[in-house]
Amino acid sequence: MAFDLITLGETMLRLSPPHFQRLEQTNTLEVNVGGAELNVAVAAQRLGLRTAYVTRLTRNPLGFMIANKAREHGVDTSHVVWTDGDRVGLYFVEFGASPRASSVLYDRQNSAIANIRPGEVEWPKLFSGSRAFHTTGITPALSPTAAQATREAVEKAKAHGLVVSLDLNYRAKLWTPAQARAVMGELVAQADILITTEEDAERVFGVKEPSFEKVAETLSRTFPNLKVVLITIRETPTVWRNTWTALAYTQGQILRGPLFDIEIVDRVGAGDAFAGGFLYGYLTQGVEAGLRYGVALSTLKQTNPGDLVWATKEECDRLLAGAGLRIVR
Repeated sequence: MAFDLITLGETMLRLSPPHFQRLEQTNTLEVNVGGAELNVAVAAQRLGLRTAYVTRLTRNPLGFMIANKAREHGVDTSHVVWTDGDRVGLYFVEFGASPRASSVLYDRQNSAIANIRPGEVEWPKLFSGSRAFHTTGITPALSPTAAQATREAVEKAKAHGLVVSLDLNYRAKLWTPAQARAVMGELVAQADILITTEEDAERVFGVKEPSFEKVAETLSRTFPNLKVVLITIRETPTVWRNTWTALAYTQGQILRGPLFDIEIVDRVGAGDAFAGGFLYGYLTQGVEAGLRYGVALSTLKQTNPGDLVWATKEECDRLLAGAGLRIVR
């Protein structure tokens, strides 16, 4: 079966204390399923693309929970690599309130996907007739073998003519800027689309410019293979009140997405919803539509709990058309 979009990466179980409690004080934890690349696949699937998610999962109830959640959203999981060993990764989120920021604690070492190796996924079969491939800088940061498997996937995707999309997604708790630069530089040099933030561009590639527009332009010059460079832009006057937008640099021009003021419910996964929305718009209508759907879908994502987006294309269209805050009846 051919797909519009295929993603590769890790999905974990997210455990978070309710009611702004600290991990030290809580007696209960809320459980959600989330991980960057699954978040992207779900976002694009909900807007109308046919998507598949590739990962490596432990064959136990925790692994089944993740695969079931992907299927609940219509994402194909037939190419998941199953193992009877290893473990499903966990991460913990403490939700803050000004002036205390939210924080993340990882418990993902030696997870099943960290032990993935080249040759475990039948990429030629999966890529045949498909349109686009997406992964992030999180996946190769998990282990040397995960980096090799990510490189294999990108190379196979290019060989089969797929659009390759990468989100830089630097995680300081997983690797150093120098390690990220060595691996991601090679991957970005093969990509068609790069999604990043101003901060990550500086941390990983040393790109420091006076404006977001110049950051995007410099990245495009540094990696001339890129057709589109996308910068997401967040202003955080308080933990729970943010502004959100993005811009694209393509064919020597800057395109700007809409700007939204958001009352945050949960910002985790916002960048992934942007990537999924952008890829939907890009593959169906082009860069400008991708930018609009990316910003709209990621804005709506931040109004629901959990990593995954639960918004619809119709809600995106209403938001982009300037819908107000009256109850939709």
